[in-house]
Amino acid sequence: MKDAKLVLKANPDHQSIVSLSKEIAIGGQEIVIIGGPCAVESLTQMETVARELKSAPIQALRGGVYKPRTSPYAFQGAGLEGLEILASVSKRYDLPVVTEVMAISQIKEISAYADMLQVGSRNMQNFDLLKALGQAGKPILLKRGLAATIEEFVMAAEYIMSHGNPNVVLCERGIRSFDSYTRNVLDLGAVVALKQLTHLPVIVDPSHAAGRRELIADLSRAAIACGADGLIVESHPEPEKSVSDAQQALSIEAMTQLVRSLKPVAEAVGRKTYGVQCPQFAIV
Repeated sequence: MKDAKLVLKANPDHQSIVSLSKEIAIGGQEIVIIGGPCAVESLTQMETVARELKSAPIQALRGGVYKPRTSPYAFQGAGLEGLEILASVSKRYDLPVVTEVMAISQIKEISAYADMLQVGSRNMQNFDLLKALGQAGKPILLKRGLAATIEEFVMAAEYIMSHGNPNVVLCERGIRSFDSYTRNVLDLGAVVALKQLTHLPVIVDPSHAAGRRELIADLSRAAIACGADGLIVESHPEPEKSVSDAQQALSIEAMTQLVRSLKPVAEAVGRKTYGVQCPQFAIV
């Protein structure tokens, strides 16, 4: 890990902040909540999510338009039409957009519509893609591989930064284990370690970690309590009808309740939720 010259902290107070818009940034005192469905299905769906969750409030909107699926017969995403929907909803509701890029050939197209490009777990060590994203000119959300060590995760971020892009946010999304009760195992120890080792913002994806909607709220609060800079959570107007990952999508009501429940947790560890002031605390 000693080769991670750009990712590792230069001193204990070294902390990078990654801006998604003029108003929203990840890595500062305010925690950032990114919400939305696994996949963009329709304009109506995305309008509903943005309209209802804007007041929760979430700070950015997620939605996949190119989907890496285990089965080649599963829904692969809406492509360009989905990007156009995201851009339309983003403009109307003033919410930055995060969506996944799977290939070098998609970077230019997606960059024209999205505010942040996500590298999914399966592509964390797609080094040619990481190098290209170093020149993309957009913030990158880098998800941890499902069997990646912390060192491998850090070095994947180093690939992006060493090719010219300093705006990287790390995302812990759970690692594979022997237990099938949850989809993955959320490694909050890695969140703490990454915050100590690196200066990059670190957020948590409890949806892919748990794979079960009833576990997401508690895992989310635990993530903020241990120092995560934000969350990316799946939410759908009709979760049971989601074309992908239905079992881990929160309803709009449940998502709103989750977001509002984070305020006292953030305050307890000296952080803020957007738009809410809280006192400073000495953490011991």
